[in-house]
Amino acid sequence: MKDSLSFFGAARTVTGSRHLLQYGKSKVLIDCGLFQGSKAARDRNDDPFPFDPKELDAVVITHAHVDHIGLLPKLVKDGYRGPIYSTPATLGIARLTLPDSARLQEEDARHRRKRGELNAQPLYTEEDAYAALKKFKTLTYGERHDLPEGASWVYRRAGHILGSAMAEIALPDGDILLMSGDLGRYNAPIIQDPEEVDFCDYLTIESTYGNRDHEDENILDKLERILHDAWQTGSAVLVPSFAIGRTQELLYYFKKLQMAGRMNRIPIFIDSPMAISATQLYAQAKEEHDQDMLVSVEEGNSELEPEGVSFLRDREQSKSINFRQGPMVIISGSGMANGGRIVHHLLRRLSQEETIVLFTGYQAEGTLGRRLLEGEPEVSIMGQEVQVRARIEKLNALSAHADRNEMLKWLGNFKTPPRTTFLVHGEPDAQDALAEKIRAELGWQVAIPEFGDSYDL
Repeated sequence: MKDSLSFFGAARTVTGSRHLLQYGKSKVLIDCGLFQGSKAARDRNDDPFPFDPKELDAVVITHAHVDHIGLLPKLVKDGYRGPIYSTPATLGIARLTLPDSARLQEEDARHRRKRGELNAQPLYTEEDAYAALKKFKTLTYGERHDLPEGASWVYRRAGHILGSAMAEIALPDGDILLMSGDLGRYNAPIIQDPEEVDFCDYLTIESTYGNRDHEDENILDKLERILHDAWQTGSAVLVPSFAIGRTQELLYYFKKLQMAGRMNRIPIFIDSPMAISATQLYAQAKEEHDQDMLVSVEEGNSELEPEGVSFLRDREQSKSINFRQGPMVIISGSGMANGGRIVHHLLRRLSQEETIVLFTGYQAEGTLGRRLLEGEPEVSIMGQEVQVRARIEKLNALSAHADRNEMLKWLGNFKTPPRTTFLVHGEPDAQDALAEKIRAELGWQVAIPEFGDSYDL
């Protein structure tokens, strides 16, 4: 049997990462994530796996976002018995995200049964999530580890979120396959930049922002302006934010503004138990910190705890700010406003002109965040139609994904081109544009897999 790489997720779409590597008699799955976004996308999570979980020898995880790990409990539930490999920080975050995802699945099933779907069952349970976590085995960056039949792999820093990694897999025949996971940005705060790589035989790289560059905006200037407006008008600034990565960056920049005397003492509420726990992980993971963060920690500065911040863990604390008047900042999940506590805040405040909604990251098709950014005058939230009178803002420079130019800069480190570069994790327009750019500027062979496509290596 020839070596092959098959794509069962993140193919012509951004989420649902699942890539199956087969060589000899061995099968290794790279990532196992949830589809997110529209209902049609989410419904795909219920489909049977297009491979037998019992036949897998290993699972290698690139990072802990749920579109990369969110189907691991289902994989174990359906019979997978082998190890799940990750970096230590990825395991730390998975301990937060997988049980939380399971609780959301169970809650969704309860709601569906109440609506008359009497046989509705969760995709997996909290018990399944903990069963998956027991299978994790951790490796640090640069530590080579064996796979069956003489293959091995090593993690390289991806610079996307805490613990994020590229998996560089050496196959038994000597070929090198590099799975980028999600590629981070250069000069982002807190964590180290993506590691430079100069060779592989086959490359799989994300393409979320393959057709555009992040705006060259000054993050501190834009945050200062929005916070000043909120202070002047008594506005509540609602920030739908990813609990992992984005929330910590915002806290970092708020602290920077305060230290420079550029921010009024406006109350900041972190209304997300997961974001609170993730912030603790970010503060403690010194092996992940970039030089500026290391120096700050050594000097005793709490870079992730600006003055005036309050951490709201339970629901009663969250409800306590429902009737509070601004100015204030509420940072809450989910980042695409398609679930979590931010939905309740949007339901209450989106129709008020004194509300500012600040998006800080990618908004997938079909999500409430995308609809708001596209200017829909009325949206449905929890079955209620809500007039959009709030001011909608977008901070583009905080994306944790490399943009087109940053991806080309990273690809420019290669001394020889890969035999084939596979583009995943992107909407079709972004993938097509990046493929043409790579072909035109680098002269490389590029393939864009459809769901289920398999390529000989």
